[in-house]
Amino acid sequence: MLAKIEELLEQAKLAIDSATSVEVLYEAKVKFLGKQGSFSHLLKEMGKLTPDDRKTIGKRANEVRDILEGKYAVRENLLKDQELNSQLEAQKIDVTLPGVAPERGVLHPLWRVTKEMCEIFSRLGFSVRTGPHIEKDFYNFDALNIPPDHASRDLQDTFYINDGVDRKPGDFSPWLLRTHTSPVQIRSMLTEKPPLRIVSPGGVYRSDSDMSHAPHFHQVEGLLIDQDVSMADLKGTLGFFAREFFGSEVEVRLRPSYFPFVEPGAELDASCPFCKSKGCGMCKGSGWIELGGCGMVHPLVFKQVEMEYPKWNGFAFGMGVDRMAVVKYGVSHIGLLTENDLRFLGQFRP
Repeated sequence: MLAKIEELLEQAKLAIDSATSVEVLYEAKVKFLGKQGSFSHLLKEMGKLTPDDRKTIGKRANEVRDILEGKYAVRENLLKDQELNSQLEAQKIDVTLPGVAPERGVLHPLWRVTKEMCEIFSRLGFSVRTGPHIEKDFYNFDALNIPPDHASRDLQDTFYINDGVDRKPGDFSPWLLRTHTSPVQIRSMLTEKPPLRIVSPGGVYRSDSDMSHAPHFHQVEGLLIDQDVSMADLKGTLGFFAREFFGSEVEVRLRPSYFPFVEPGAELDASCPFCKSKGCGMCKGSGWIELGGCGMVHPLVFKQVEMEYPKWNGFAFGMGVDRMAVVKYGVSHIGLLTENDLRFLGQFRP
């Protein structure tokens, strides 16, 4: 029995040493060390031996198995290295050259601006609220004191959603793509108790497309409801935002304007951060850049949400994220923000 074991050892060593590939080496392992291999068959005959012989032969058999498995592992690593080197030589790859790191993605400028705007207002105690993009006309128009005959409710300005109901000509579905994020303010006033300080970022939709308008754009709107709130609070809040967003030298002004959901209403302007109010192409020579609309929340809006007025009053404001990004980064054309041109977007890599 010992002679047979030694003979198998020599045969297996020869087969392992002469293997020219990993596949051939594995076949040799199966032939000698596999469950149905020569070594396994030989060990089955140990049952015929005396206890003393089984002890001696069993010890030698274990030694032989360890020797063969060790030689197999060494030969396998050697053959794998040889195959890898052959592949590298065939591909003519210089493995000593430094690797080329893949470029990392970057945040889109519109998202960067939205995030920064929300972070600035959060320092003043505002929290973020979001809402559905498909809205009912009550939240988008009625509750905001926008009457049925207002121009913004016409088909040429608003995308209405077909709800499958037959209506008379001129009657619209109550479902639409929101035209601003103000519905989020209405939903918050209906479901939360004052005082409130919220900002509502998100995409909005209007049936308008030309050189200066797009059917889909982004807004950040804000709402503050508390007691004894004034236009001075509004101007101070927006002034703080403008200085944090554009720089400490920026000033703001409020120009009287009309919006159905605020009274009084105003347009918010900031001194041009590029020319320092001297006049340039960005501010069209005026020294000021329009940022958005604002004003004190209209009493009829408080009535719609059944909030006690004048015990509670407040202000609201809204700014276009796309426009803020143009001013923030000095973008030459607003269309660059939505064209997905990697040459443009790559400039925002940190």
